Amino acid sequence: MRTTTIGDVKVLLPDLDPEDLDNVTDPASDLTEASIEGVSWRSVQLEDISIRSSRIAGADLSESTWEAGAIWGSEITRTDLSGSTLSGITIERCAFTGSRFTGTRLTDVRLKDVLFDGCRFDYATFQRVVAAGATAFTDCTLANGTWSSCRLPKIVIRSCQLTDLELDSCQLQGADLRGNRLHDLKTALVNLHGVTLGQEQLPELTQLVIAELRVDVRAD
Repeated sequence: MRTTTIGDVKVLLPDLDPEDLDNVTDPASDLTEASIEGVSWRSVQLEDISIRSSRIAGADLSESTWEAGAIWGSEITRTDLSGSTLSGITIERCAFTGSRFTGTRLTDVRLKDVLFDGCRFDYATFQRVVAAGATAFTDCTLANGTWSSCRLPKIVIRSCQLTDLELDSCQLQGADLRGNRLHDLKTALVNLHGVTLGQEQLPELTQLVIAELRVDVRAD
């Protein structure tokens, strides 16, 4: 395992040796120390499976359905998960890099020590997603998504595209939102209770306050 620090958060991530992994081309009930590269598992149905200490690269898992089970200590790189449904799964000590979650639906997903770097979550839906430990989004597109009833305390969101991201009944106490544009964020102020912002974001926060309170600002 290796550790990366983003802001004030340390994320514990896998450190896999390719020589220790076995090439796998067909989905199985459990995948341990597997190397899955360039496969097309579009629309695959995965239920209560365990993926441990594995690497998935350049795979097509779009329109797939993942129910229950867990992904632990794994790396997912340049993989297409767009239009998929992830329900009731636990993701721990994983790194997702350059992967696509466009239109993906994540429901009752538990995150702990997870890094999403350079991933696309545009039009994705997060419902009752919980960050039980260090979780970070860096250089990701979160535009036009909907996050509802999520508990994401102390997560880090850095250098991400948040245009028209809608937050509804979310708990983000202690989340680090520095380095993002907030002006097109769709949220009530209560969803931002206790977050950390940079001074350069204060004008955009002021605009959110003005919009929610319907304050009439005049030049004279």
